[in-house]
Amino acid sequence: MQSFTEQVIKIIQQIPPGKVMTYGQIGQLAGSPRGARQVVRILHSSSKKHQLPWHRVINAKGEIGIKADGAAEHQRIMLESEGVLLTNRNTIDLQAYRHHPKIF
Repeated sequence: MQSFTEQVIKIIQQIPPGKVMTYGQIGQLAGSPRGARQVVRILHSSSKKHQLPWHRVINAKGEIGIKADGAAEHQRIMLESEGVLLTNRNTIDLQAYRHHPKIF
């Protein structure tokens, strides 16, 4: 059985362009229904190492969750370049863009 971290990395790697997943959704699929914050930590520490499409992971409200200067704008630009439309409040329609992977 893979560790939680390995499962999270595998799930994030499989989010296709133009789709998003939430931190909590990833945590739940990786085996920890309350693991959203762990997913944030894994993204922060492993995105570069594993070349994760970090920009495709958002919060449960459909919002860009990054608060760092310039990072939210960068994420918005990356998502829009893949065809994801955001409202003027930087919100994504989860019904339209949420990725629902098959089975891991």
